[in-house]
Amino acid sequence: NKEIEKKIGHIDFFSATYRCFKLPGLESDCEDYGQAVIYKGTVAGQEYVWCLDGHHCIEKGKVFPVCGNTWRMLADTRFKSHFDFIGDFSTHFGIFDGCGKSMPFSSSKTTTSSCC
Repeated sequence: NKEIEKKIGHIDFFSATYRCFKLPGLESDCEDYGQAVIYKGTVAGQEYVWCLDGHHCIEKGKVFPVCGNTWRMLADTRFKSHFDFIGDFSTHFGIFDGCGKSMPFSSSKTTTSSCC
């Protein structure tokens, strides 16, 4: 609608569906503990790739580095049986650069960084 576009000008709108987890021990940032997961391809209808969100699309059979929070979201939920897990929380390597601090949408006007 050209009339509405003229009124709002540069404003962009986004809609999102969030997959929320009520888990103890989640950190405020994406911390790197050297962990990774391997997707088994066992979620019905997603045999080749499974996406947790826009930054975490995990291909079947490929080692995929994850932060501690993503590790917990997979290991401590109904998704556990669909993954093999590599590593633990014994060594902290710092924070994943740029993770979780930018808008979780792609836009032709902005750039986003991915993490984990």
